Amino acid sequence: MTPTAEPAQGNHRATYREVLAEPRFRLLFSTRTVAITADALRITTFSVLVFSATGSALLSALAFGIGFIPQLFGSLLLGSLADRLPARALITGGYALTCAAALLLALVRMPIAASLGVVVLVALATPVFHGASSRLVAQSLEGDAYVLGRSLNNIAASGAQLFGLALGGAAVAALGPRRALAVSAALYLGCALAVRIRLPRLQPGEFGDTPGSARGDGGTVRASLHGAGLLLRKHTVRRLMLAQWLPPAFVAGAEGLIVAYAGGRHFEPGWYAVLMGCLPVGMLVGDLLVGRLLRPPTRERLVVPLIALMGLPLVGFAAEPGVGVSSCLLLLCGFGFAYGLGLQRPFLDALPPDGQGQAFGLLGSGSMTLQGVGPACFGAVAAGIGTGGAIALAGGAAAFTAGWILTWHPPTSPVPVPNCSTGSENGTNSISQRAGSGPTESRTTTCVPSSRCSSGAPGVCSRAVRTARRPSSS
Repeated sequence: MTPTAEPAQGNHRATYREVLAEPRFRLLFSTRTVAITADALRITTFSVLVFSATGSALLSALAFGIGFIPQLFGSLLLGSLADRLPARALITGGYALTCAAALLLALVRMPIAASLGVVVLVALATPVFHGASSRLVAQSLEGDAYVLGRSLNNIAASGAQLFGLALGGAAVAALGPRRALAVSAALYLGCALAVRIRLPRLQPGEFGDTPGSARGDGGTVRASLHGAGLLLRKHTVRRLMLAQWLPPAFVAGAEGLIVAYAGGRHFEPGWYAVLMGCLPVGMLVGDLLVGRLLRPPTRERLVVPLIALMGLPLVGFAAEPGVGVSSCLLLLCGFGFAYGLGLQRPFLDALPPDGQGQAFGLLGSGSMTLQGVGPACFGAVAAGIGTGGAIALAGGAAAFTAGWILTWHPPTSPVPVPNCSTGSENGTNSISQRAGSGPTESRTTTCVPSSRCSSGAPGVCSRAVRTARRPSSS
């Protein structure tokens, strides 16, 4: 099928209304927002439950963070299931599993080790469910609508986490930790029922559910390790994953020192909470402004400056500023998180169609793991050089990542490289081309920036090929 000429989709700026008009995305977005609220409620309440039972700050902290690191192992060992099984069954099963785990923790008085084991088991399976959901979102939204869909997810995630933390404190105070866990279980159950009832069952090969012949052979663990290896061996995918992993991990390391910094500077009680709230507020504003006001090519060109904006303000903490300046620096840092919007389409275009679910699961689990490791590493650094110096070092590391991305160069080619967004042959290199993907060879106006022809025929871009291959949604 040869695509017909349309207005250049690479320059088309979608709107949030267009994104929310897609029924599948609207369902996945709303249930995921509720689930993130339930996650925050469950994590904080379980931590309180463990502390009340043991009186150990160490075990309480372990209960809070034990669900993060196992996700990486789950992605490596089970990630292929996100592409091998129907999306509706996986997403529904994921919410049902977390519901059962929360009920088990609420109703059964188990040894602490057994309770932690339950959380670990859920964490191992989490990348599979999230990968399936992200794959379906990627195949529900086209072009810039997909980027704004990711923006909406980021905004909702920040708000839902803050609301879940507040809800957790109120629920524990009013109901006690075990009944508060039961509340989180009820939220998960509502999500599972909504997906099961309202998301249609997709037939093999329809709208992202991969036919059996394309799912690969062999056991789940072998297929998952093989798929993860193939993804990480792809130069473009590996670079784009690192670009999405490293800056947030460095900033998380700095964020973990805010309480200690406020205490060391003898700020008034409660100001540490204001400082910690500046980052998510900056993230919300950045995603809204960059996602809504800038065109797709502009977002991709601003990836490096926005990463630099994440890191450079943190360097100012070397001077140990007061509350007002510190708040402004953290707001600017949070705004820089919008750089991720400029990487969404290049990353999606670099993925194999039959491995998107595992790729999204690996991206999320790797990010969660590194954001858990970051505070520990920079906390150790702070013991030697002080909290202000450690925060500044974390910011410098994030800014260094921006410099690293500037070193990316497209592969040399003996033929001119067309620019998809303008139709010219010597335009600015996109992020995906600098990451190492091949040159774009498109003679139609349907291609988007940073996509490259995968069909083997000039004039048909990868996005158009995917559109031609997938039936239109009903």
